[in-house]
Amino acid sequence: MTGSEESSSFRLAYVPGVTPAKWVKVWNERLPGVPLTLVQAPVAEAFELLRAGEADAGLVRLPVDRTFFSAIPLYTETTVVVVPKDHLITAVDEVSLADLADEVVLHPLDDVLDWERPPGEPAFERPATTPDAIELVAANIGLLLVPQSLARLHHRRDLTYRPVVDAPQSSVALSWPEEATTDLVEDFIGIVRGRTANSTRGRTPARAEAEAERGSKRPEQGGARQKKPGAAKATGAKPAGRGAHGRSGSGGGKPAKRGKPRRRS
Repeated sequence: MTGSEESSSFRLAYVPGVTPAKWVKVWNERLPGVPLTLVQAPVAEAFELLRAGEADAGLVRLPVDRTFFSAIPLYTETTVVVVPKDHLITAVDEVSLADLADEVVLHPLDDVLDWERPPGEPAFERPATTPDAIELVAANIGLLLVPQSLARLHHRRDLTYRPVVDAPQSSVALSWPEEATTDLVEDFIGIVRGRTANSTRGRTPARAEAEAERGSKRPEQGGARQKKPGAAKATGAKPAGRGAHGRSGSGGGKPAKRGKPRRRS
């Protein structure tokens, strides 16, 4: 249901690794009278914020519950392995999962990668969070696979990372409760999709708008009907005013020439 009234502000949730700054900048330029409030939330809590109405929309990681949420996929991230700077992996530009078979690979409880089976050798216990796992990598306890944005977020001078070519990837999407699709949500959808300020906003497709416009220009029922092209030909009649001999019975055609009057004797 689209909100009929504009809210006084717009609340945008976002998960770690996502940087909404470029979209916030466009929002502030287009809607300077509507403050945008950022609400950072862990991956597991972002959807609860949206369900509770504590955020209007969120930049989240897929998958989402499509029975409740709408979602627009935005981009997919490269997966990297985080390693100490003196690790042998740093000698190559990229690695495969097979290259990690003999390594201890940490699998935190908040992992956002959809593993059928995590690679490498499992650690004795799973770290609670990704930041905890980063600390263990720095302590040479194991390696960690994460989306590249999380490796950048938790950057340390003693750690680096390399792309993993065949690992699962994480996708980021804009999501919101389908039944709470307000005008401000539509505004933000337009921004993330790159629409200009003059682009049509809202859930109404452009085709529906065009049909509505055409409908307003249609002649009212009960008015004079327009003749279909070729109707005159079908009945054997000639269109008025067409050709040298085209005359209608009502005198609408070109009048016939008259001869000179006869002179009386």
